[in-house]
Amino acid sequence: MNNSFVNTARLLGAGLRALLVLTLVTGVVYPLVVTGIAQAAFHDKANGSEIKTDGKVVGSSLIGQSYNLPLKKGQQTPDADLKWFQGRPANGLGTNSVNTRYKLILSGATNLSADSKVLLEQVQDAKAAVVKDNSVPGYSVDPSDVPADAVTSSGSGLDPDISPAYAELQVHRIAARNGLPVAQVEKLVKDHTTGRTLGFVGEPRVNVLELNIALKDLAAKQ
Repeated sequence: MNNSFVNTARLLGAGLRALLVLTLVTGVVYPLVVTGIAQAAFHDKANGSEIKTDGKVVGSSLIGQSYNLPLKKGQQTPDADLKWFQGRPANGLGTNSVNTRYKLILSGATNLSADSKVLLEQVQDAKAAVVKDNSVPGYSVDPSDVPADAVTSSGSGLDPDISPAYAELQVHRIAARNGLPVAQVEKLVKDHTTGRTLGFVGEPRVNVLELNIALKDLAAKQ
């Protein structure tokens, strides 16, 4: 038998064995080990930081949700369901044939400059809506009280949190819409306010989904 043919066959055999071993190690063993460690040590994070209620997954603590009423005939944009705490605007996500706000296929900011007329108009419209929606009998919202996160979207457009100031601004509306005492709703916000990480990283925040789940439970007890 020709030596070159034999050498070629040996090289091909060695290459095939190397391919199989690497495939097994990197494609099967390594993913299983990493997955096992993640499930054992970081179970919640590995599974998407899921939030459950009544035994069902209702969302992730990392992804914002919209709280809107069903679309009415002829409507292009749904109205906010004002019995729930509302999150930040999601102007940066955009839409196409399959994407709507807070769906996970798209994320992103508006990419509008600070002096953009479009951005300024969006902010002014959002501020007017926040003032109107949250002003209830006996409690009026002043435009100067509206925090920035109430009228601007985050860099990803998927921010699940709002500032304590924005949550507190919504308290009187939530109380009125759900027939709850203001003091109880205020306590709800306080109980679901998370401080700075390690005491100095980031800003205090309120997870909207977790807050609305607690609100649902509170309203059900009345």
